Amino acid sequence: MNLPHGIRIADGVTLWPQAFDAKAQAALMGDVFARVETAPFYKPLMPGSGKPFSVEETNFGTLGWISDRTGYRYEALHPATKKPWPDIPDVLRDLWAAATRQIAPPECCLVNLYRGPARMGLHQDKDEAALNVPVLSVSLGDTALFRIGGTSRRGATQSLKLASGDVLAFGGPARLAYHGVDRVLAGTSRLISGGGRINLTLRRVTPTK
Repeated sequence: MNLPHGIRIADGVTLWPQAFDAKAQAALMGDVFARVETAPFYKPLMPGSGKPFSVEETNFGTLGWISDRTGYRYEALHPATKKPWPDIPDVLRDLWAAATRQIAPPECCLVNLYRGPARMGLHQDKDEAALNVPVLSVSLGDTALFRIGGTSRRGATQSLKLASGDVLAFGGPARLAYHGVDRVLAGTSRLISGGGRINLTLRRVTPTK
């Protein structure tokens, strides 16, 4: 996959605006929802309290990220269907190779669906053993106000608008950067039937040499 020129947002953080054009976005969206038919969206629960997330989630790949009352972890089976997750789309594997330059493929594609007031508070992606490998995300649908900072929760942050087709990677010194979604700007895209935003987050979970 040929990527457009990347923009350095911070040390270890790169943005590729419109890495997917309108046609490619539509094709990827169709691929995503075809897989969702066998791995439906569900509401994760906060550890301990059991409070539902505001976003809906599912996963593709050999491992899926799970949150429930017992904690955060990766599992090979969908929590509701008890079936293996669908494969990661080939176009996302190609994107991973082009953007991260990693030989080892991603093992998890976390799929977050934002609708209405759904948001994601500041957090770190730290449930993976492969912290030497970047995290890569693809935005589809409505524009999101994304926030990213440093490795301290109280550190300075900056806000970015992530539009449909944008790709963002963070790794190296930014691999454990706090990040989240403040809100989604409803009506900024017609890509998703019924509106909303889908974020596809590619991660390597197990260590690589």
